[in-house]
Amino acid sequence: MLDHFTKKLLEQLATGAAVPEPDLKERITGRYREAVNSQGTTGEIVSFFAALKSAAQDGISFSALGYTQEQLVALCNRHQDVDEHGVSLGGRVNQALHITAEANHRVKAYLARKDTEAPSGVELWGEIQKNQVRIQRALGMAASDWNSFSGQLRFAINDVETLARCINLPVDAIRDVTRVTGKYRMRLTPYYASLIIANQKNDPVLLQAVPTAEMVDNVGREIPPVAADHSPARLIDQFYPRVVTIKATNMCAMYCTHCLRIAHIGGQDHVYKREAYKEALDYIRSNSRIRDVLITGGDAFMLPNKTLRWLLKQLDAIDHLKLKRLGTRVPATTPQRVDAELLDILEESNEKGPVRVVTQINTAQEITPVSHQAYRTISKHVSAVLNQAVLLRGINDHWIKMWKLCETIQEAYVRPYYIFNCSFRNPQYTHMRVPLEKGRDIVESMYGNLSGDAIPRYIATAGGKIPLHRSNVLRYEDGQAVLKKPWSGEEVTYPDADHSLYEAESGFAFNKYGRES
Repeated sequence: MLDHFTKKLLEQLATGAAVPEPDLKERITGRYREAVNSQGTTGEIVSFFAALKSAAQDGISFSALGYTQEQLVALCNRHQDVDEHGVSLGGRVNQALHITAEANHRVKAYLARKDTEAPSGVELWGEIQKNQVRIQRALGMAASDWNSFSGQLRFAINDVETLARCINLPVDAIRDVTRVTGKYRMRLTPYYASLIIANQKNDPVLLQAVPTAEMVDNVGREIPPVAADHSPARLIDQFYPRVVTIKATNMCAMYCTHCLRIAHIGGQDHVYKREAYKEALDYIRSNSRIRDVLITGGDAFMLPNKTLRWLLKQLDAIDHLKLKRLGTRVPATTPQRVDAELLDILEESNEKGPVRVVTQINTAQEITPVSHQAYRTISKHVSAVLNQAVLLRGINDHWIKMWKLCETIQEAYVRPYYIFNCSFRNPQYTHMRVPLEKGRDIVESMYGNLSGDAIPRYIATAGGKIPLHRSNVLRYEDGQAVLKKPWSGEEVTYPDADHSLYEAESGFAFNKYGRES
């Protein structure tokens, strides 16, 4: 039995009064023979009808080509009988192929431009390796230094003179960096410095690692340190009743030029006294509502292995605690940290209850073969690796850059989780901020074009995480919601639930049965 899609297709194929050219008729005849002779396949039938549809668009009917309605119906039925899911020929030729062609057109520009406008560190690896050789020589690093976490930290770039030896910057830029570092700390590892591509004035890695004059020239009122009004106990931040954060250290392998916690960095690195950690743990123990703890800082992976193992064991011994998260940027900035001992610590705690590593990758350029392997390895020892990107001017504030970031980290075993709008709290970063609507447009452009688990949620931090997605529910009409497809703007109706039925408790599920006597 023909469905409405197929009936409509046959109607379209029957119209037209033009006379076909002999060579067209011969080509379509060949397609027809292939369709008739096909055994258990559908491709030949689809190809024949696609040719008929093309001819019909030129005003040539199937009868002018020498075919009858009965012949076409027989092939339509055979197609539907062969297809495992009973897909009709009209549904495939008149609907699916058209929809697929439209979808292919939507991503055409992205596929053509993504590797040149937003190259990953994997694609730039040859150039990055040359940078590594140059920086290693400039800093006097042995290969063993480069390939070790301790070596990367020992040779970290903390001052302008060392920076100038490793990166070619204009004299005026060096002068401004000197002004900034008189007030704020700068640190980038030799590995992360090697990701900076020369001759790119606003290279996305450079912008994240090397401070510019705006940090001290921006004028504005600085809001008190983040969570100063949400810290019920020492080292603890709490915005939600069942989730707390332990700010376990102020250390990072690299100090980002957009750091939300700039006030916590201070002038020296600290791993805090056990008494401080114990106060935080006591607070968690005493509050049975808490089920999820995020260890952050600073950077959780900057804690010594001994401290990290002890802290996780303490948390694992709390019965009401079900999840542990570790906030870290280290696998992107210093992947040499990911060694066998760290992985054992993660796996040991993950066996007691889920451990999730929450990282920050802001550009595909940060995913190199080395960091890709680090994230892949971590993913084998924890329950999930999630990314919290920050929307940053000149770094990822373009749909091609953000699409490429999300697809690249997904391929590196990292789930895109959040995109944060850059903090309004710190006037130092005013120049890095991106309008809310820009972020909305970027995120909504992903729907219908990227796989669902490659699409992050767009968030603002303002006393908690506030979703920034534009509502796609436009209005209600006669019990139906009118929705908008964000990728095309098309409006579609979606039947809403029956409100009266939903609100009637007496007849729902087991409520409709009488009680046993």
